[in-house]
Formats: sequence, C-alpha cells, structure tokens
Amino acid sequence: MSVDLAHVSAQLENEDAKVRLLALVSLRDVPAQDAVPLIKKVLKDEHVPLRSMAVFSLGIKQTEECYDILIDILQNEPDYGIRADAAGALGYLNDPRAFEPLVRAFHEETDWLVRFSAAVSLGNLGNPEAFNVLMKALDAPEVVLQQAAIAALGEIGAIDSVDKILTFAQAEDWLVRQRLAEALGKLDTPKSRSALNYLAKDAHHQVSQAARLSIEALAMSDPA
Repeated sequence: MSVDLAHVSAQLENEDAKVRLLALVSLRDVPAQDAVPLIKKVLKDEHVPLRSMAVFSLGIKQTEECYDILIDILQNEPDYGIRADAAGALGYLNDPRAFEPLVRAFHEETDWLVRFSAAVSLGNLGNPEAFNVLMKALDAPEVVLQQAAIAALGEIGAIDSVDKILTFAQAEDWLVRQRLAEALGKLDTPKSRSALNYLAKDAHHQVSQAARLSIEALAMSDPA
C-alpha cells in the first residue's frame, strides 16, 4: 500500500501533535529519498518526542544530507536528549566521518545520556581507534556508561581490553555482566573463555544465557 506523500506532508503541519506523530510513523516504509524531506519538516517541532523520533529517523533513512544534519544537531542543539538522539543516529549511519565528532562529544559533553549514545555509536562504527575513549568510559561513575563501553569494546575487537573488562565479572548490575558476556564472545583469549565458563553459572539467567551463546560462538570459530 503506497503512502500519499502530499497527505503526509499536510499532516506534519497539523496542529495536533498526535497527528504529526502518526504522520511521521507512516514514513517507516517510504524510501529514504522521499522520506527525508518530510522528516526535515519536524526537526524543530515544539513536541519533543516528535523531534526525537525525527532525529533518530535520519539514522535509518539515509541520504547524503543526513550526516551533516545530524552533526549540526549534535553540536548545536540545546536539548541534551535530542543531542543524544543525534549521536545514536550517527552510529546507525555508519559513516566513518562521525568518529571524531563522537569522540569529541564523549569528551566534552557534560550529560551522561549524550556520552552514552556516543559510546554506543563508537562501537557501531567499529573503529579500533576508539579504544582509549572506551577504556576511559569504563571508569565512569554511571553504570550505563560502563555497559556501553564494555559492549563497544567487544564491537571494535579490543583484545587489549580483556584484563580491564574482566574486573566487571562480579559487577552488582546484571546488565553489566550480560554486556561483558556478550563482549567476551568477540574477544577470544584464554582469559575470555575462562571468564565465560564462570559467567555461564551466573545466577541471572540472561547473563548465563549470554555467556553460553558466546561460548558457542567461540567454539564455532575454532579451527577444525
């Protein structure tokens, strides 16, 4: 079923925020080149949830202009939540140019949510040069930043991080332990395998399950 773009465009100017929100959702299956011009109409909408969805949509609906728009939002938007959305969307774009702006955001931002999104996106980019930033994030007081850093270190294949991240094997927060179990499945060392056997016995089922899946993944990568 085709979407009437002219109708959606009119709905995006409706006074009712719910109507605008539904119009934005209706662009889900519309090709990026048709959707982005309409998404841009609500990037400065007064309704924050709508703006948030629009910004993040630019990471999914990828055209050449999305990168520049998201960088501008990341660097100049006063609302930290929207900046965090832009940081997250940049990870979905998977544009290597985003590496430096995301590193800068992590170092310079005072809000943990933006730093969290930047760390996650650095993992998505898969650039090994993110190592030092992510190692620093492990020492952050916010548990969610520790979670993001552990996951991202796994994504970039940071073998040299294993000794450090293993200190989280008995972390109080089970999500930290789960992220560790997932990351270790991408960081194949004898210490990783030993830690995964330990985490496979974790009292929290999601941690133990993640560990078992990582053990299976490493076993599959073993030479025949």
